[in-house]
Amino acid sequence: MLSNLSKICCFFLIAVFLSGCSTKYRYASKSYHASSQYNSSSNYINYGSNLSSREVIGNAKIRNSKAMHRATMRPYEVFGKKYYPTVARVDDQFKGVASWYGPKFHAKKTSNGEIYNMYANTAAHKTLPMNTMVKVHNLENGKSTIVRINDRGPFVSGRIIDLSNKAAHAIDMVKRGTAKVKITVLGFNGKIARTLAEKQEVRSVGNYFVQVGVFARIEGAKSTKRKFELILEDRYKVVLQDGMLGDKAVKRVWISGFKSENEAQDFKENNNLKKAMIIAQ
Repeated sequence: MLSNLSKICCFFLIAVFLSGCSTKYRYASKSYHASSQYNSSSNYINYGSNLSSREVIGNAKIRNSKAMHRATMRPYEVFGKKYYPTVARVDDQFKGVASWYGPKFHAKKTSNGEIYNMYANTAAHKTLPMNTMVKVHNLENGKSTIVRINDRGPFVSGRIIDLSNKAAHAIDMVKRGTAKVKITVLGFNGKIARTLAEKQEVRSVGNYFVQVGVFARIEGAKSTKRKFELILEDRYKVVLQDGMLGDKAVKRVWISGFKSENEAQDFKENNNLKKAMIIAQ
């Protein structure tokens, strides 16, 4: 079990080493999982109306088909590390480091099949659905901009979004190359939700757990919990749950942090946990 997790960490360190101060590559995987929360509701503001003429040209051919969403929501692997695209709620917020990419990738294909235009307000994200609208707030200078996700990346530890050249200029981070940011989900399918009801139209995915043990004695549950805590990656946590087995009270040991059933299943297989159960809530 430890060896498998160690291999993943080694591959990830290599990926970080090969990546410089800013993202130096694009990744357009063709192997994703079909679980899109595609929503073509008209109860949204079309973001294109807020763009300048040059930006509108860059956003005119938005790929938003069901087939594209099915393809780009599949799990994919980069440098030995697997990523699991998932759906977030409107108003969800995330903090991390933003980078940007520009002329070197201008006019090349993005991960969803569009043509990258460095003058359009777009960005790459590792797991958000394509055409998710997010506000990017530069925590270092207070400036913000709104972008549409149409690519995957950046595959560098700690970075959460890769902005187009235009978007990077908008929050004044081009010279430095990176900036600490907060991103807020505003809507989906290239449109911004306006009311509370519209924001609730797209729901987040459920929570998934892998149950690795059921114990009548608390000592056994705590021992198993400590064992998994020593070898797990940071994105997973081990929790104890109270339960009943027949008429007896038991302690269940669950590993949490899985965003999809596929991710939980991969975890089971990679760590030879054949008897472990996947719990969905």
